[in-house]
Amino acid sequence: MSNLILKKSWVLLIAFIFVNTNSEAQNNAYIASKDLVDFVNPLMGTDSSFDLSNGNTYPAIATPWGMNFWTPMTSKMGDGWTYKYRENKIRGIKQTHQPSPWVNDYAAFSFMAVTGDLKFQEDERESWFSHKAETVTPYHYSVYLADYDVVAEVTPTERAASFKFTFPESEKSYIILDAFNKGSMVKIIPEERKIIGYARNNNGGVPENFHNYFVAEFDKDFEINHTWKDGWQLVENTTKSEGEHVGAIVGFKTKKGEVVHVKVASSFISPDQARLNLFREIGPDSFEDTKEKAKQAWETELNKIQIADDNIDNLRTFYSSLYRVLLFPRKFYEFDADDNIMHYSPYNGKVLPGYMFTDNGFWDTFRAVFPFFNMMYPELNGKIMQGLANTYKESGWLPEWASPGHRDVMIGSNSAPIIADAYLKGAKDMDADILLEAVLKNATVAEGRPVNSVGRAGLTYYNKLGYVPYDVGINENAARTLEYAYADFTIAQMAQKMGQPKLAKKYFKQSMNYKHLFDPSTMWMRGKNEDGSFQSPFNPLKWGDAFTEGNSLHYTWSVFHDINGLIGLMGGKEQFAGKLDEVFEMPPKFDDSYYGFTIHEIREMQIVNMGNYAHGNQPIQHMIYLYNYASQPYKAQEKVRDVMAKLYFATPDGYCGDEDNGQTSAWYVFSALGFYPVTPGVDEYVIGSPLFKKATLHLENGNTFEITSKNNSESNVYIQSAELNGKPYNNTFLKFDTLQKGGNLEFNMGNVPNKTWGTAKESVPYSLSTSKNNPKK
Repeated sequence: MSNLILKKSWVLLIAFIFVNTNSEAQNNAYIASKDLVDFVNPLMGTDSSFDLSNGNTYPAIATPWGMNFWTPMTSKMGDGWTYKYRENKIRGIKQTHQPSPWVNDYAAFSFMAVTGDLKFQEDERESWFSHKAETVTPYHYSVYLADYDVVAEVTPTERAASFKFTFPESEKSYIILDAFNKGSMVKIIPEERKIIGYARNNNGGVPENFHNYFVAEFDKDFEINHTWKDGWQLVENTTKSEGEHVGAIVGFKTKKGEVVHVKVASSFISPDQARLNLFREIGPDSFEDTKEKAKQAWETELNKIQIADDNIDNLRTFYSSLYRVLLFPRKFYEFDADDNIMHYSPYNGKVLPGYMFTDNGFWDTFRAVFPFFNMMYPELNGKIMQGLANTYKESGWLPEWASPGHRDVMIGSNSAPIIADAYLKGAKDMDADILLEAVLKNATVAEGRPVNSVGRAGLTYYNKLGYVPYDVGINENAARTLEYAYADFTIAQMAQKMGQPKLAKKYFKQSMNYKHLFDPSTMWMRGKNEDGSFQSPFNPLKWGDAFTEGNSLHYTWSVFHDINGLIGLMGGKEQFAGKLDEVFEMPPKFDDSYYGFTIHEIREMQIVNMGNYAHGNQPIQHMIYLYNYASQPYKAQEKVRDVMAKLYFATPDGYCGDEDNGQTSAWYVFSALGFYPVTPGVDEYVIGSPLFKKATLHLENGNTFEITSKNNSESNVYIQSAELNGKPYNNTFLKFDTLQKGGNLEFNMGNVPNKTWGTAKESVPYSLSTSKNNPKK
């Protein structure tokens, strides 16, 4: 493992604090940390590949939600797997905006230091490195470039960064700025010790005038100025180059241990804005000043959830996961000279006032990331909602996968639950009227969608038949139907609170469309043809086809808003729980014929020995909590702790599938606290099994909510009893408003299931069919 969190100077442990000296008190000993950010391992999930994802992450050196991240490159320019833990050479440290290797990067450029004979081409300049000589924290990256005897370091701000290169004694030392391909320009200004330019690389989702303008300021005079032009053609003693792929090289003599600093910033708006960003965010600050500010930015956010426990590995996993939750969506706005909030629109190419956020796939993040923001960051989420309203105004549609503009990735209409949940939970300053208009357009307008992932593919069929048919050439039709039905429910919830009962009634009724796909002969969801017959042949283990990156065993549970209705279709709670059990108890068999090969999501399910439960992908991540609806909460308690113990570690192979913009991490963060947002758009969290002895949430409204767990341990995973603010509590859900008011939820844990706790009729979480809004009532 890298030495990033093991150095004694990084983590100050206050070990084994005892309330008194008896054995019970010893069981409640805890480890605390002065600097929570030093529990974070940004390398978690970086030991991944196309064939097998252990996270598909890269070490993001960034501030929370920063416009720019920085990361070391072990792979060639344009490779989505930019940093592979098992690779041994580094080509540079790049500014990155990549949300996923599958979506890839945009607006990237990099810095690299070399000594001796000039090597600037990426395959030649790469240097051997070791994780033993690599320091990785969210706020600072350092690596020893062994081939050049150089230590390269970077520390970030939101829109800028400070580099520090420590050179050996050398007659020929160089710093290389690679502006990457697909259109770039560099200009060296020796008298100002500057390099300016732009990078235009992208993988779609940008207007024609897209540029990332950069400015880099050095603290050492240049003795050599070179550029290269297309085809890696070195042009010596030049100061400007522009073309498909260009770069700049500055050189000088260095003494042993001499440090060269570079301050760099960028802007999507203009070169002047890039200079303003640099002045405003770094200015005269030293490298150490910037590093300390970046560290404190993380400390501020991580300390909003304080954990007390004696398992340091769990603390590392928790805070490493929380770090990932706080990265995306990224801020895609800047402040002009008068401190007005402005953004370059990745939708129409104009510079416009107001907020903009990007790099997010709502198919993933509606499930837990945005509910986390609503719980802990309502002000931030209000700004994100303003950004969504701006996206609608600028493109005519809501985003579903933005990077930086609309991308044709994934399915669904999941902007609706994100918007509705924010509105229902009181996100600040959101334009509810324009956003309701936008979600209704998704649900009613079939034409004019900029890409297939935006709006609702198959909408005409869905609104006519109540489902998207299997046999009309629209792939992943059953998954679309289930997701549209849930989106309809969230639209109804929003409309009802906005005082539009007729509209709400319509969409509550449409949200029952999930029933069209339930096949009573197999007790699974199944694709349905236009004539009303079910698809045939049908194999519930077939991935893809009617479903999205999963099979019927995974998608059958995507009735987030009406689990009680699904229970009824299956014949009752015992039968329902039996179907849940079946997913875990069967072998990990699969049918990958739709893809023609075994995709990584299938392999990740197969190898973890949890039957057909595929936690490495999002559609099934809420499933464990559904045992609560069947009055068997002890099974949820057991299985949620099993997943946390076996599938999450603060190590390079620490995830069991794609991390995906914080979603897989958010599952862990919520679950470790003891509850999970099964149904965004409803004011409840569903209770699982808390991981820690104590967790304290410092809420934005100034209140504090504590979750304490007596007798908690690796074996004591079952809730024996609970108290809310000192009174017995038997519900398997926790109300949003209860949490926001502050207080204490205390669990008493044991190693034997209490099969009576949380099993009363009134103890089960929300379902539409048992609510006052049941369309049948």
